[in-house]
Amino acid sequence: MRLLLVRHGQTPSNLDHLLDTAVPGPGLTPLGEAQAAALPEALAGEDIEALYASTLIRTQLTAAPLAAARGLDVVVRDGIRELSAGDLEMLPGHTPQGERYLRTVFAWAAGDTALRMPGGESGEEALARYDAVVAEAAASGARSVAMVSHGAAIRVWTAARAANVDVDFAAARPLENTGVIVLEGSPADGWKALSWEGATVEPSGGSGPAGEALGATG
Repeated sequence: MRLLLVRHGQTPSNLDHLLDTAVPGPGLTPLGEAQAAALPEALAGEDIEALYASTLIRTQLTAAPLAAARGLDVVVRDGIRELSAGDLEMLPGHTPQGERYLRTVFAWAAGDTALRMPGGESGEEALARYDAVVAEAAASGARSVAMVSHGAAIRVWTAARAANVDVDFAAARPLENTGVIVLEGSPADGWKALSWEGATVEPSGGSGPAGEALGATG
């Protein structure tokens, strides 16, 4: 299966760099609406057979133009919502407390899945819910699936599950709004990332730059 993980369009909380992860969350800014409207053309080369979005409003609004253009229903699933910030909810992401969020979630991607977000979920719980939606899509028989999800959730799941993406790679590359990571594989055979916002992904352990676990969430 070809899997496209798409970050939602810009929200007011993105502008303020806030950890805004709770359901239902905010809508899109005017720029976010324009980004969503541009998705059908941006993904014109993709033969998308199924389209998913999370339970947060921003992903459903982002998916709507693509759904209309392709004649697809949007399958809404809680499992691909953003990684819960728990007690850190609505804190500025650039503060020491806010940065704890990304340190925690990238620790999950590195294998410390028993670690729990303060007042929130563990890595085991977060990855399991995301895995379940991906497995559902794979079981549907669709050959190409797009999931409109969230910055931290997409990066962490990809770092945890794609054989050629490590934590340093994912941590150094925040996803822009409506940025896309393309993977191929299956739950049984594993996943390989083909591209990250249009750039080819090199094998894990290559010469890609390392970085701190900082950047876009939500």
